[in-house]
Amino acid sequence: MALFKRDNVWWITITHKGKRIRTSTNVTDKRTAERIHHKIMTQVAEGKWLDTLPGSQKTLSDLLEKYMKVHTLHTKSPSSQIRDYYNSKHLLRILGNPVLKNITKKDIARYKNQRLEEGAAPATVVKELNLLGHAFNLAIDEWEWIELNPVSRVAKPKIIERDERWLSFDEEERLLAICPNWLKEIIIFAVNTGFRRDEILSLTWTRVDLFRKTVIFQVSTQKNRRRDSLPLNQAAVDILKERAKVRNIKTPLVFYSEVGTKISGNNVRRAFLNACKRAEITGLRFHDLRHTFATRLVQAGVDIYTVQKLGRWKTISMVMRYAHHQTESLRAGVESLDKLPTKKVTIWSQSQNSQTPVGRKLLELFEKGD
Repeated sequence: MALFKRDNVWWITITHKGKRIRTSTNVTDKRTAERIHHKIMTQVAEGKWLDTLPGSQKTLSDLLEKYMKVHTLHTKSPSSQIRDYYNSKHLLRILGNPVLKNITKKDIARYKNQRLEEGAAPATVVKELNLLGHAFNLAIDEWEWIELNPVSRVAKPKIIERDERWLSFDEEERLLAICPNWLKEIIIFAVNTGFRRDEILSLTWTRVDLFRKTVIFQVSTQKNRRRDSLPLNQAAVDILKERAKVRNIKTPLVFYSEVGTKISGNNVRRAFLNACKRAEITGLRFHDLRHTFATRLVQAGVDIYTVQKLGRWKTISMVMRYAHHQTESLRAGVESLDKLPTKKVTIWSQSQNSQTPVGRKLLELFEKGD
């Protein structure tokens, strides 16, 4: 154990079971800090100190509230913030509000099983457990409230990967034919940009440059927390030009409702699914328009690295699921070898050359295996 000073306040460093823990004495006087230090040393020797950790009486509600304030609100997109909010509601509804140190792996397993029995998708339950597990890790490593993470000891539900789905050109024609104009514009824009639903609905004219044919993504508006300036193709630019003709001076939004407010994501989802049903298109979600964007780029021969940048995926591995569409586009690459200047090689033909003396001798050697 050791004492050290930070911002004029004395802190104590304790190594317990191989883990280093820092805790504040909340005093600025060194002699008082030393007395607290000696008291804690005694408690550690008696095995009672863990009960006096700063977060020993913190509850699940305290944990989730701090997680939302410290992590979610500062690092996640608006749609992810909403998802974290509802995930927290489910966690509190089933687990209640126990003291953190009293939550066991049995409690986490019970939560997992109940959510699955309620009909929640395995992927949804995994997201909920990931949130709780991350919150526990922060409480251990950064906030120093507790020592153990019960979520890490419970197996996550197995997720059955959904078959990759994208919009074919025939389906696109049928879908657009029956869509209302406001939805048609959003669909065309999504297919040609790969933007997520909320990114489209939150797009403002201040981030659009029609002259340069680009859109700027601010850090706070996109999922990977980066600032990007992305080029637009002509189809996307044409949609923006049409929107500019009916621009509403009361809202900065590019796509907006009849009363000039932001269009609800749920309204888009319902309208999209209804349009798909009428067009007899099955198994397609709005997010699959983003998959369509990537698939068409790959099929057009665009390299995976460029696809990653245009779609703003964090890692190249997230884009590799589209690589199987690349077979035909790779053909041009391998056929380029045929265009290289090479020496012609005469391939020996048994049928043509076996009648010559040299040919008969070679054939005899081949048959003997020499």
